[in-house]
Amino acid sequence: MSLVSVIIPYYRKKRYIYRTLKSVINQSYKKLEIIIIYDDDKKDDLKFIKHITLKDKRIKILVNKKNLGAGLSRNKGIKKSRGEYIAFLDADDLWLKDKIKYQIRFMKLREIIFSHTSYSIVDSQNMIISKRNAKNFFRLKDLIKSCDIGLSTVMIKRCYLNNNKFPNLKTKEDFVLWLKLLSKNIKIYGINKNLVLWNKIENSLSSSLIQKLLDGFKVYNYYMKFNFLKSFYYLFLLSLNYLKK
Repeated sequence: MSLVSVIIPYYRKKRYIYRTLKSVINQSYKKLEIIIIYDDDKKDDLKFIKHITLKDKRIKILVNKKNLGAGLSRNKGIKKSRGEYIAFLDADDLWLKDKIKYQIRFMKLREIIFSHTSYSIVDSQNMIISKRNAKNFFRLKDLIKSCDIGLSTVMIKRCYLNNNKFPNLKTKEDFVLWLKLLSKNIKIYGINKNLVLWNKIENSLSSSLIQKLLDGFKVYNYYMKFNFLKSFYYLFLLSLNYLKK
């Protein structure tokens, strides 16, 4: 049985983290290493986090000296991990009980490097408001116009993350990494089975339209090396596809 390392950056999500962790601890697949990267320099919630994780020896807490952001915190977690596979989870999302079991079996049977799953979007009352179906992405052009991969659904073989990291962006950092992996001919397989609940928080950083536009432009202009006009063109398509969802 392969060890799966679960990487969870934490920044002021005290309201949600207990349920999130419970959804990991209660996975039917038990060979897990759970790494929480505490990324709040104020340390107000650190005592609480330590208290709720005491009963499970699989949990490790890494405390950042200063706020690094989700992407760089995930990189730190990956570096400290020991698992053959890496699974990512945001501190306010939830996994269904068989998420890891189903996903790792799917990947091993097909010898897959990178997979993601379908997921439901839930509101503050935990009511499902929409769903996203996972698709295969085999070429860069398949994903370049829209980031259609839920980060909390992703599992990747760890060895392929040694030289591929999340960039230092406030949003869209996952989009950059997925595009980078596709550009290296690593195929992304979608599992069309709903295994994750993604929590839509209206006042979260990920809901900031201006921040998304700024970072979206950086994805194309800085990381993909597109020229100014081409970057704006793809940013327009990215925004249009976002509005259609």
